[in-house]
Amino acid sequence: MYGDEKRTRIISQTGLFIALIAIGSYITIPMIPVPITLQSLFVLLCGCIMKRYAAIAVSLYIILGLLGLPVFHQFTSGPGILFGPTGGYLVGFIFAALITGFFYEKKNKFFRISGLFLGTAAIIICGVFWMAFSTGITIFDAVLIGAFPFIIGDLIKITLAFFIFERVEDNYD
Repeated sequence: MYGDEKRTRIISQTGLFIALIAIGSYITIPMIPVPITLQSLFVLLCGCIMKRYAAIAVSLYIILGLLGLPVFHQFTSGPGILFGPTGGYLVGFIFAALITGFFYEKKNKFFRISGLFLGTAAIIICGVFWMAFSTGITIFDAVLIGAFPFIIGDLIKITLAFFIFERVEDNYD
């Protein structure tokens, strides 16, 4: 008996990217209040490879963390993380995966690069606004703390996601 290849691929890629995002959360450079992790690299790469279905993997990753599996940064989990200063970034991961995925459904490199930048912007915007709301600081201060220190790292992650996908693209069309 022969199964549905597309469904099988989505299920296996979902498991793979949940694991990669979790591993990326353990690779941490501590900063206050938001650490630098490799999670966003794997979220972007998930969007590149899984296209619009990337939102499934990222949503399940967040659900697993909410249920208590230590998949968030520094082996943390639970709703306290989602409602803390870093919670907006986690929610932004869903939007980033979806945006990147939609843009990667086109073969145009300009669209794809734009999708990576817009996906990263979604993470930063959600994170900054939630940080300002949850901590009571101004938006300006939240941008200084939660966006500017990550610009160079985010540019590196965008570049890595683009070139990694370019390298493996023939296997995922």
